[in-house]
Amino acid sequence: MKAIVAEEYGTPDVLRLTEVEKPAPKDNEVLVKVHAASLNAYDWHMLTADIFLVRVGGRGLRRPKYPILGADIAGTVEAVGSRVTQFRPGDPVYGDCAGHGNGSFAEYTTLPESALAPKPANLSFAQAAAVPMAGVTALQGLRDVGQIRPGQRVLINGASGGVGTFAVQLAKWSGAEVTAVCSTRNVEQARTLGADYVIDYTAEDFTQSGQQYDLILAANGYHPLSSYKRALAPKGIYVMAGGAMAQIFGAVLLGGLMSIGGQKKMTNVSAKMNRADLEVLTGLLESEKVVPVIDRTYALSEVPDAMRYLGEGHARGKIVISISAPISGPAPRR
Repeated sequence: MKAIVAEEYGTPDVLRLTEVEKPAPKDNEVLVKVHAASLNAYDWHMLTADIFLVRVGGRGLRRPKYPILGADIAGTVEAVGSRVTQFRPGDPVYGDCAGHGNGSFAEYTTLPESALAPKPANLSFAQAAAVPMAGVTALQGLRDVGQIRPGQRVLINGASGGVGTFAVQLAKWSGAEVTAVCSTRNVEQARTLGADYVIDYTAEDFTQSGQQYDLILAANGYHPLSSYKRALAPKGIYVMAGGAMAQIFGAVLLGGLMSIGGQKKMTNVSAKMNRADLEVLTGLLESEKVVPVIDRTYALSEVPDAMRYLGEGHARGKIVISISAPISGPAPRR
């Protein structure tokens, strides 16, 4: 089968399209024929090892332990192991390979049935592939870590990216008053997704405005933690879901210290994929309360170009990889 392989850490130039052995499912695994995948900041970290913990966290100290990258997946079940009970060949599914050795940038991959859910019936494979990691991160960041409640003032920083586009919609669905922060070209998109207010960060710094929010989810956490803390209301919660390396380490290492002795909480979300949360998203997607936003689509052979575009940091929504089937399909109405 064809797959995109990285035998070493580095830039997208180290990625190669090559033939590898088709995997076989273990007893508790599902073999999926991959129709579409999508890119996340996670994939960039896995490729470049720009977070040192990638190397020391079981992913390979000198070179990638799992050379086939890719987390998000949508496809059809090709075969199942003897202990699989939830799926059978031919079922359309979607899910996240991140906790199971990656592998979605390939024609076939295997993963436990617990990492998959039935594909939303109204979505194409491309649209479904755009959901898992970003959608679950936004859901868990707002609901579990941010403890979002109806009527709260919620700000989404980085509202135009993968996590941010889902977070705006999920916050609005949760009954919050939503402020989205994005660049000029994405203002109308944020409004279309349901934001009550939109701040163009090229014209205004929300951390200096004097406005305060009950919950801030930073999909792009580029401000210092002290600035985010200033923009929180009493008993407010800041949740870092992505950003520059300095901000990621700051939130992980210093957030707890900055929360001590005060009512404001500074923390981060590290999403944990599970079928239950995928099924929550499925319900919202099928009822068209949440819509995946896709910026560009690339072929499997073009993954290096897709990764370069991801690395520029200006994607509007998700970047999708078309692998083994046409990925056009019904577009959800709003």
